[in-house]
Amino acid sequence: MKTHRPMPRLAFGQGRAFEGSRELPEEVAVAISYNGSTQAVMMATPADLTDFALGFSLTEGIATPDEVETVEVVETPLGLDLQIWLRAEAEARQTARRRSMAGPVGCGLCGIDSLEQALRHPRAIPEQAFAMTPRQIMAATAALTQHQPLHDTTRAAHAAAFWQDGRIIAAREDVGRHNALDKLIGAVRDGRGGALLMTCRISIDLVQKAAAAGFPVMIGASAPTAAAVDMADAAGITLIGLARDDRFEVFTHPRRIAPEESAHVA
Repeated sequence: MKTHRPMPRLAFGQGRAFEGSRELPEEVAVAISYNGSTQAVMMATPADLTDFALGFSLTEGIATPDEVETVEVVETPLGLDLQIWLRAEAEARQTARRRSMAGPVGCGLCGIDSLEQALRHPRAIPEQAFAMTPRQIMAATAALTQHQPLHDTTRAAHAAAFWQDGRIIAAREDVGRHNALDKLIGAVRDGRGGALLMTCRISIDLVQKAAAAGFPVMIGASAPTAAAVDMADAAGITLIGLARDDRFEVFTHPRRIAPEESAHVA
């Protein structure tokens, strides 16, 4: 399935109107089903869907990647169905906490049935010998622009990337920022020993997902919400916002910001 397609449009500029077309990202309904039962329906970009299935399962506390037996992407007249089959122990856990979620694109807390779920305590990040210098943070932020082909084509997609050993080793895009992060987590499985980069503002639900994957450092292009800062502080995540290639702001756990001569990666 294509990730984008041309759409006709009328552009105005310099006192004139211009007919033409613009490439826009696809946005399709994606059902996430476990052992034959639908768990969630999200609007997403139809790419990297196996990664999406694995990442969503992990960040929602349903199953680790090792507990997923198979993932099959099934096309239907109305959208796509990610048919995920879990091992017995994960199926029992998922059945016990099953909830109904049906939400629009970019919705990270749709369908939850209690305030406790919305503000669930995040997994604490284990201590690890990882730090970044200011120069590395700004270099990583600048490098992210080279890993956004869908955004370059459409100007309408978010990206999440994993920086490790001095470079971006994986990146995923989607029209939904939560989906982009789930896809990245499904691809890398474990965020320890590296930094998470995102092109969007950091909200509380993104911090919860980052904590579930073990990222010690989280870097966003925009300012975080106050609740996200509280959540990152509780989880032990170094939260960086307003990141550019020449500046950034640190909101929590600045101990992972190292002098230029001493940063290292575990």
